[in-house]
Amino acid sequence: MVALFRILVGSATASAVGRVRLPRGAHAAFMSGSAPLPTDEPGWRAVLSPDQFRVLREKGTEPPGFSENRPGQLEYELKKTTGSKYPQEGVYACTGCGTPLYYARSKFNSGCGWPAFFAGVPGAIKEVPDADGRRIEIVCNNCGGHLGHVFKNEGFPTPTNERHCVNGISIRYDPAGEQPEDMPSVLPALRPRGVPE
Repeated sequence: MVALFRILVGSATASAVGRVRLPRGAHAAFMSGSAPLPTDEPGWRAVLSPDQFRVLREKGTEPPGFSENRPGQLEYELKKTTGSKYPQEGVYACTGCGTPLYYARSKFNSGCGWPAFFAGVPGAIKEVPDADGRRIEIVCNNCGGHLGHVFKNEGFPTPTNERHCVNGISIRYDPAGEQPEDMPSVLPALRPRGVPE
């Protein structure tokens, strides 16, 4: 009886402050396609963590090194599980909706503190000029989640001469994701002079 009371009071309290979270499997349900994507702010808040919501839905930016230095975050877990932040197989998908966004071989070390890619999966990423005209925002073309910004002509030795500077919290690594056989790879050590490792 006490447990039931805690559940009911906890639910009522959460409802009162607008912090109701969907059951544990809700995010997985829409990621697998068995449930529709959220269409409003409360729906997204219910399936994303507060940090994910701030970046993906409110266009925030995680601090440099955030995904590399925190357990549970993208680059920290990649290095722990694969031994490298630069696996050559798989894809990086949108944390919000699961859409494949980047092929693993397009990731490189830009030395900027955020994951960097030289190109996205064709049609998966939309470029939107910032209101001030100084930068170009990149968003998931499926759910509109904020990924980061794209910078061009910085001198990185990549096939596109672009750097997609992506918040690590906006993407997740899928080792089983397929990429084209002819997808070029850039060694992570390649970077302009003066950029630290």
